[in-house]
Amino acid sequence: MTATTLDPKTALVVVDLQKGIVGRPTVHPAADIVANSATLADAFRAKGLPVVLVRVTGGAPGRTDGSAPAGRPAADWADLVPELGPREGDIVVTKEQWGAFYGTDLDLRLRRRGITQIVVTGIATSIGVESTARSAHEHGYHVTIATDAVTDMDADTHRNSVEKIFPRLGETDTTAAIVKLLG
Repeated sequence: MTATTLDPKTALVVVDLQKGIVGRPTVHPAADIVANSATLADAFRAKGLPVVLVRVTGGAPGRTDGSAPAGRPAADWADLVPELGPREGDIVVTKEQWGAFYGTDLDLRLRRRGITQIVVTGIATSIGVESTARSAHEHGYHVTIATDAVTDMDADTHRNSVEKIFPRLGETDTTAAIVKLLG
């Protein structure tokens, strides 16, 4: 699918591009995801559109079959990568769950700005990015995912999100195509 348009009130939402996550092994190089997200952030800022930088500092309570990370994270684990900022005027959201909406004031902050669409980038495709895109869709936002600005730790879950889930939640396209739509 290709993105057809961007609403005049569109925000970029960058999910979990923080030091402790971009250092993990991923399907596509994290450096490429950071670079493409930074390109989009610069383009959005140049148009006076909001850039939302999301970071995770914890996890949801409850039992899972997945193992918990061993040891304490590094002191700078939740620090956003410097290539992205934050810059003056950016919105920074700190979350404790997978998605950027649940338990945060993101929806309120976007609605106060009249935002009707979001473009999503980040790591991990099948976790934070997909959860954020699903919630945005459920909140009534138009959703676009920059497919060359997302990656995952697992190739199968990445592919499933990009090929099966995202087209049901919105539109998908490349960083270059989205920048072109910004005009």
